[in-house]
Amino acid sequence: MTLEGSETGAAETRAPLQVARRQLLLEALQRDGAMRISDLSEALGAAAVTIRRDIAQLAAEGLVQRVHGGVALITPDESPAPEAPAAGPSSLSGRTLGMLVPSLDYYFPEVARGAEEAARELDMRVVLRGSSYDAEDDRPQLERLVDRMGVDGLIIAPRMDTSTAERTIDWLAHAGVPVVLLERTATVGAHHAVMESVVTDHALGAAMAVRHLTSLGHRRVGVVLDANSPTRPHVRRGWLEAANDCGLDPTATVEAVVPDSRSPERDALIDEVLDRCAATGTTALLVHADAEAIALVQRCEERQLAVPGDLSIVAYDDEVAGLFSPPLTAVRPPRRSIGRAAVRLVADRLADPERPTHRVVISPALRIRESTAAPRPSTPPSPSPSGWRPASPTRA
Repeated sequence: MTLEGSETGAAETRAPLQVARRQLLLEALQRDGAMRISDLSEALGAAAVTIRRDIAQLAAEGLVQRVHGGVALITPDESPAPEAPAAGPSSLSGRTLGMLVPSLDYYFPEVARGAEEAARELDMRVVLRGSSYDAEDDRPQLERLVDRMGVDGLIIAPRMDTSTAERTIDWLAHAGVPVVLLERTATVGAHHAVMESVVTDHALGAAMAVRHLTSLGHRRVGVVLDANSPTRPHVRRGWLEAANDCGLDPTATVEAVVPDSRSPERDALIDEVLDRCAATGTTALLVHADAEAIALVQRCEERQLAVPGDLSIVAYDDEVAGLFSPPLTAVRPPRRSIGRAAVRLVADRLADPERPTHRVVISPALRIRESTAAPRPSTPPSPSPSGWRPASPTRA
């Protein structure tokens, strides 16, 4: 038998099983009334993701309706809210969205606030849960949101750098509820179909910082990146592209990756960054994220280096950069808008399940403050207690 024949035969075998299972599902609802997905999964001996797909099909046929935590049969005297296009805000009333983010104390709180604002406007509710950058698998949290809490959609910033990431993305693609990725992108299936997402154009933000610094006269603009951030490659790409576009030589300056504050190597690496700035004549740095930028400025103070006199610094994230002294020029991602846009995407998908996949890209903003200024005029190098040498036009 050919491969094509095998696939056809398998499809023909699956179809009667699906019909039979859905009939059993309807009979269970007629007998027991509204049921939880986890109970249906146990009763029918099928995976929860399979049950959700069956429910989605039966809901599209007008036979069942999703309720909080599960599903209920539609009786003849009921007029169900259609799951068809053109559903207005009233059809979204009472829907619950599950939101899973990797941090509840940095970056994502404001994203969550934006999501909650948008949900309130639609009379929807957000159930917020926190994961961790140290977590290997987001699946347990996601399964609780979908199977036990019966959320109608998911908004998630999943880990993309773990061995379980591919399986998690595949699970999300077949979860039976709308899914929107936050600050992440992913594809699924053999044809690499894209998943819906809302992201910041971080490369654009980095480029804005570089162009600001070059407009002040800096010709050696380096970059310092957070080792653990998934945003790192996008910031680096924007820095590199803008440096080349502005006629700078990115190989003649500083490019460094530093660990977070828990690492015993962090202070030594920050000192090495400043030493390399001196050696290469680098007069400006783009630093991701705020904590790293603040640590660099504080180390400059200890080494009697002036910011922005000796070194201009632009932070990336702007969580606390504006509260520091001196207030740091910073690139600010549109966190609240990211959350609002994600809720709108889920709501639109619930209203129109057949709409094309949407990927939303939102631009960040540059906040100019006191940590950037024109570079000091070059003078002949001279030793100093700090090891700093003023900017030199020659390549190291």
